[in-house]
Amino acid sequence: MKLRLLFALCLVQLGWAQQRTCGVDAYMARLMENPVMKQQYMELQEKFEVELRRLVTAQLEARNGQATTAAPNVTIRIPVAVHYPSAATSSTAAVKSCLRSLAQTQVNILNADYNATNTDISNWTNDASFYPGTNTGMMNVQFVIATQNHPAGTGLVNGDMAVTFGTDYLNNADTDTTWAGYMNLVVRNISGGILGYSPLGGQPSAGMTVVIDNNAFGKVMTTAPTTCANYVPQAPYNLGRTLTHELGHFFNLYHTFQACDGANCATSGDRVCDTESTSTPYYNCDPAGAVASNCTGDPQLTMNYMDYVQDVCMYMFTAGQATRMQAHYNVIAAQFTQTALGNEEQLLSQFSIAPNPNKGNFEVQFAGPVTNYSLQVFDAAGRVIVDEENENNAELVRSIQLPSAQKGLYFVTLRTPEGIATKKVIVE
Repeated sequence: MKLRLLFALCLVQLGWAQQRTCGVDAYMARLMENPVMKQQYMELQEKFEVELRRLVTAQLEARNGQATTAAPNVTIRIPVAVHYPSAATSSTAAVKSCLRSLAQTQVNILNADYNATNTDISNWTNDASFYPGTNTGMMNVQFVIATQNHPAGTGLVNGDMAVTFGTDYLNNADTDTTWAGYMNLVVRNISGGILGYSPLGGQPSAGMTVVIDNNAFGKVMTTAPTTCANYVPQAPYNLGRTLTHELGHFFNLYHTFQACDGANCATSGDRVCDTESTSTPYYNCDPAGAVASNCTGDPQLTMNYMDYVQDVCMYMFTAGQATRMQAHYNVIAAQFTQTALGNEEQLLSQFSIAPNPNKGNFEVQFAGPVTNYSLQVFDAAGRVIVDEENENNAELVRSIQLPSAQKGLYFVTLRTPEGIATKKVIVE
């Protein structure tokens, strides 16, 4: 395997520039000059390649009916910390609350995109005919903003969301071992029109981060306040897909346009065999099948999260990409600190939703008194539909009516001092 990259730094021109660009090679060449980082990267990649071969072999055996044990179907839970270094610690409670909601909205987008529950995944029904042999992929993952056992000195207590203001990742740092073990998202103004960057094959134990520009993080919220000061997603990169793309790099995905495939698609190009081989990024929003690969002449997979199209036009990972991301997660899984997550199982048992499915009207039924909690309902695109704060609560039933509810999948998130739990709701 050619070790060409240590990190993947994606440079994206903001809305007025109309296209993404990438400055990977110069950035990577500089980092690879550090012999310690280079050695760590090479060792991690060796482990990754072994795990990837194991997963691919297991999948082939399962297809051929030769699997000796059933593959586990366990949801991956990843603790997330979000950092706003340019938001002053003295910011008002309203600003901080807005930024926490923005962080949750972005995390909801990740959960939809990485689990293939995003609403626009339905486009594949019509688009798939242009890409025989390619299927959509998902990781079965839940990104959760951490709420427990925060690092010492951060000022956060149990029950607080792991969202920091002004105190962390100052001076443009991209790592902080204080937050080792978390999936760290840093939101700040990035000079030169850069929209975001991430390590290729990231290491949580090193406190590595994914950095996103403050104009490309999350999406405009539907409940007041709809935007937070100086953190306003800008079209055409305003649907939270920049982080979906960058996090793909963290889980060891190359760009789909890395290079034309050689004799072996598993070791050349983007190292994924079910993405169309190409060496040219695509930036616009043409219909599926309309753009020919410069390598094969076949339709380029422009709607893939690892190409460069605008947010509204990217909507899927492939099954091969999902396997590659799973392999990297398996290698780094022990680096994540699970003690940062609340007791989700206990929280899930504290409330139920009925009826489910429903027509947009349902009840949240509590097993016992929950004095202080917040409740949010998100659609599959990560938009906030309902946002409530409840203090000194004595009710065991809370009625919810979704305004102008359309058919589809929704998520009800309950946040208490003990943690966060989410349940799915189907509107028919």
